[in-house]
Amino acid sequence: MIVLSVCSFKGGTAKTSTSLHIGSALALFHKKKVLLIDLDAQANLTTGLGFDPDEQDSMAPVLQGEKTIQEVILGTCIPNMDIVPADTWLERVEVSGSLAADRYSHERLKEILRNLSYDVVLIDTPPSLCWLTESSLIASHYSLVCATPEFYSVKGLQRLALFINNISERHDTKVLGVALSFWNPRGKSNDAFLKVIDQTFPEKLLQAKVRRDIAVSEATIYGKPIFETAPSSRASTDYMALTAEILTRI
Repeated sequence: MIVLSVCSFKGGTAKTSTSLHIGSALALFHKKKVLLIDLDAQANLTTGLGFDPDEQDSMAPVLQGEKTIQEVILGTCIPNMDIVPADTWLERVEVSGSLAADRYSHERLKEILRNLSYDVVLIDTPPSLCWLTESSLIASHYSLVCATPEFYSVKGLQRLALFINNISERHDTKVLGVALSFWNPRGKSNDAFLKVIDQTFPEKLLQAKVRRDIAVSEATIYGKPIFETAPSSRASTDYMALTAEILTRI
């Protein structure tokens, strides 16, 4: 089983869309048994698959030891792909209940995932360097960094790189790659952005880039991945290519 954290330092980097569509592509086109874990209290991955976060249990009670992970896993519209939803309780979970008194609380998620029977576990982390993101990285074999070709996204990569490097010194986790979304092949500043990414994460930039496509936003209305709502769209093609490249790196 491979555990992969999908992370970024700021919002708007298509982190959740990347999690959703890589997971869906693995299940649909590569016949992998996939578990998505929504660790972001905004719960966009949860709503993106048609679930109401106010009506579901999240990883919060599991981390607190009140439920097992099997009790909060839900099946999705995609065969072979399940999800652990998110809710607002995740936002402050580490300072409440049994976690508040546990000095090794950030290692609890790793123990929870240890005996699951999936091929791939994808964790959608919050867009910040918080306890949940640290817990996810510690539990993961790899991290996938999401970015967009714009100034604040690229600058945030430098802080994220330091954060991941500090964790990797104590735990066995590696950066799998950097995935670029909202890509414009004719962008005037592309070379400058790509140079900064390569300096921050040497040789980690993935060749497959996801172009801007309104079909991705429209898919969330239906609570389904783009492969089902707009299978011939350019974003659908890009996400399939990105998934294939990720598999080769794994």
